[in-house]
Amino acid sequence: MTKKISFILVAGLLMMSFCSGLHAQNTLTDQEKQEGFVLLFDGSSSEGWRGYKKDVFPGKWVIEDGTLHFNPEADGKGGDIIFDKKFSNFHFKIDWKIAEGGNSGIFYLGAENDKFRAIYATAPEMQVLDNEKHPDAKLGKDGNRKSGSLYDLIPAVPQNSKGAEQWNSAEVIIKDGHVIHMQNGVKVVEYQIGTPEWKELVAGSKFPGINPDWANLQKEGYIGMQDHGNHVWFRNIKIKEL
Repeated sequence: MTKKISFILVAGLLMMSFCSGLHAQNTLTDQEKQEGFVLLFDGSSSEGWRGYKKDVFPGKWVIEDGTLHFNPEADGKGGDIIFDKKFSNFHFKIDWKIAEGGNSGIFYLGAENDKFRAIYATAPEMQVLDNEKHPDAKLGKDGNRKSGSLYDLIPAVPQNSKGAEQWNSAEVIIKDGHVIHMQNGVKVVEYQIGTPEWKELVAGSKFPGINPDWANLQKEGYIGMQDHGNHVWFRNIKIKEL
């Protein structure tokens, strides 16, 4: 009887621990609450999100297991998604997981423009990539298309992605045009929008061929995630306005 009771107690503690771990996703810590963070995704609905230049949430973005999952095999339409509020100065947090050989991205300061079908034509991108098996990792310059990088502009240094099928954390911090990318808790990119160095970087990238005015970013814009045709998952999406 004693052994049976001990087994039941251990099993109960393991179950409580498991459930606690699940509950910890898509919630705010006490410290984040004190600092003023708010959730942009509750793990169970698409409230606040919509398609880029759309009024509805695309069908290929599926809410499952506490994640926003782009599933190319799902019914409905795809496309990039955005949170339906503009932000200027902020600290943004998100976790991502990319499928093997996959590509996606996290955008900020995005604008909706009738000239462009996708948000990348108006917004900086923090790259989300399987660095080992997606060919984009070997393109660009000095690794500036690998995960965590300011896509096609500044490489993430150090390159500390955990790889495909693993959860990675990302943060974007913007204050008066000064931008920092954090990947897995480490600062990997830092730059200032609007400087001569910034304009030179953009001039040497792919973006002037897409949008000649790309370097002149708006000071307030949308946060979004990319449909690049590959499976990708996002969770723990939080923001604090600065």
